[in-house]
Amino acid sequence: MASGNMRGIKRRIRSVESTMQITKAMELVASSKLRRARERADACRPYFNSLYETMCEIQSENPSFMSPFSRRKEKGEVLLVVIAGDRGLAGGFNSSIFKMVDARIEELDGNVKILAMGRKAVEYYTKRGREIFASFPGIAEDLHMSVCTDTANNIVNEYLDGTIRSAEMFYTNYVSPIAQTPASLPILPVEIPVDAKVGVRAIPIYEPSAPAVFDHIVPRYLAGMIYCAIIESYASEQAARRNAMENASDNADEMITRLSLDYNRARQAAITQEITEIVGGANAGQ
Repeated sequence: MASGNMRGIKRRIRSVESTMQITKAMELVASSKLRRARERADACRPYFNSLYETMCEIQSENPSFMSPFSRRKEKGEVLLVVIAGDRGLAGGFNSSIFKMVDARIEELDGNVKILAMGRKAVEYYTKRGREIFASFPGIAEDLHMSVCTDTANNIVNEYLDGTIRSAEMFYTNYVSPIAQTPASLPILPVEIPVDAKVGVRAIPIYEPSAPAVFDHIVPRYLAGMIYCAIIESYASEQAARRNAMENASDNADEMITRLSLDYNRARQAAITQEITEIVGGANAGQ
């Protein structure tokens, strides 16, 4: 009986050790991908910030001009750009962003279209029968700016045609290696804060006009926003997966320690039983 129990414990130890090898490997892979994602995010910010500063500059110098991209609309659906992960095993990474989006859909009484980015987002809203404007599974790891540019142009065209009245983006903001928070950001109509700070420099002359330059910049600005949000979400996904795999490895290590203790106790009990049987047999033979 004791030997059978020991064999069962030994099998469980080997099984947990195999699982821990997998979680350790996934933790290392996620750490490597996280580092590359942070480098990409840092590299894209100067371009994005430059476009934003130019838009703020035009707005501050021409406070009375109206752009079709800043005009509020009352009719049409709301486009929700949802950026989620491509894989699971990342703790609550995907569920957190879906909860935020579902709450927003409820506020809007379901009058929405979904632009799903990431395999998990595509699967989630397809199963729930939501109207999917466009889907982009598996683009984050090898993201190209052309994808974001085409997406931004499609959103702009839908907005100018009056098909949608606004667009909002939902993504996960990378705070630190141990903290990632779901976030939402309105992208259309474009809202430039009146008190946005602009660096002190010579007043530029825009050709053919400041409003025309503003309207030309908006699609590129949106493409930059989408690109940065995807990179932020991808970095957050890798950080969440690294944390989940680290916790899984720690739990596996604790389980192995506990099972090893149980195995040693069972082994000691078996040895004690054998000694008792030997001594008992010797005494009976006397």
